[in-house]
Amino acid sequence: MTEIPEHLRKRAEEARNKAAAAKAEEAPAAAAADAAPASEADSKIPAHLLERAKAARAKAAGGDTATADAPVGSAVATATAGGGAVVAAAGPPLAAGPGGHTQRLLTVVKSGSIQDVKASPQDKVHVWPHLLSIEFVAALACLSFVFIFSIFVNAPLLELADVNKTPNPSKAPWYFLGLQELLALFHPMVAGVLLPGIGMGGLMLAPYIDRNPSQKPEDRKFAVALFTVFLMSCAVLTMIGSFFRGPGQLFIFPWTSGLFFEL
Repeated sequence: MTEIPEHLRKRAEEARNKAAAAKAEEAPAAAAADAAPASEADSKIPAHLLERAKAARAKAAGGDTATADAPVGSAVATATAGGGAVVAAAGPPLAAGPGGHTQRLLTVVKSGSIQDVKASPQDKVHVWPHLLSIEFVAALACLSFVFIFSIFVNAPLLELADVNKTPNPSKAPWYFLGLQELLALFHPMVAGVLLPGIGMGGLMLAPYIDRNPSQKPEDRKFAVALFTVFLMSCAVLTMIGSFFRGPGQLFIFPWTSGLFFEL
């Protein structure tokens, strides 16, 4: 909240002093009213308790109206109807302005525009055209590269398969060589069903287990380490099945026995 300027505070104090002087001149009973709070202060009894006691005594006496003495500047409201209750409410002293109207200065607000014309920054964009346009351009670039590459590089097909002659070694495509390497190391039930099922299930459950919204690698150490282990294990198995397996799926060294791998 804005602080009240000093000149406005002085003006309010002067108005309160003038109002107090006017009340002192118009009310000859101001001395009695000043003496009542003094006696109340001497007795150490709060003013609202004294007013409540006076109202109770007036109600018990069966008077038509009962009023309680109040300090200067307090507001007292009484309501009686056939011995009804008397309610007294005391408030803080208020300064009276011209015509007896009370005035209060809340705050001083600097002049300015009510409406904010500045647009609030947003960290989100629409999928179209911001994302789809970039993906479309990337797809066109990849298609152009593959088309140009196929012009200059020949990719001949192999000879027709002979059912009477099985190639040795018989290897799967490179993207299945990791699974084929697992079959050479473990039981088919473990290598072909259990381990791939655990890997796929873990990948599907990863977004529900790790709910950390941060995108910084230092805040996602466990997730980064787990994915690194998974990726490196697949890469190592694929490289062993490609370059270190020879006839009969035996372990060989490619720099001594040759390379038994075709793209």
